[in-house]
Amino acid sequence: MEKPFSQACENNKMAILAVIRRYFESGTVLEIGSGTGQHAVYFAEQLPNVFWQTSDQDIYHAGINLWLKDYQNNNLGSPLSLDVNQDTWPLAEVNGIYSANTAHIMDWSSVCRMFYKNSEILKPGGYFCLYGPVNINGQYTSESNRHFDLQLRQRESGMGIRNLEDLQTLASENQFEFVTKHAMPANNYTMVWRRTHS
Repeated sequence: MEKPFSQACENNKMAILAVIRRYFESGTVLEIGSGTGQHAVYFAEQLPNVFWQTSDQDIYHAGINLWLKDYQNNNLGSPLSLDVNQDTWPLAEVNGIYSANTAHIMDWSSVCRMFYKNSEILKPGGYFCLYGPVNINGQYTSESNRHFDLQLRQRESGMGIRNLEDLQTLASENQFEFVTKHAMPANNYTMVWRRTHS
């Protein structure tokens, strides 16, 4: 098996790191949907005080492990089996949560489930950073995003670029307060929420 590679991950990793390093300073960060594993290796290397825990559905583990096997430090965890809809998640408590390019691939009920479970395991005061395309005030932020959204919905009716306002409502319903959104290359955003104290 060849090591999986995403050019998009390679292109955006530095910009994402510049944002998330402000919020992930120590402790365990769970990455939901580690995909190829590229982000995990890069972020773990650049954030030595963080234990970066990979996770994804089982079919992606072999590819993630191909990236992890060449990593020399001890702050990167082998992929955990995680589907956001499963009842029990493999970690009971984490200091931070990161996910990239997942909310528009999941159906809406799964996005809701992700926020709900994130609220259960994220320590109060911890941050959830979500990267990907979003609509703002119900409008596409670019023509390319409009085309991308159409492609997603043709592929699977439950997929699609989410409205930021819907994510905000969902977050507030699950004990998250909005911190900020960072504009990123290629018409994406990194959105940051903080888990409030119960």
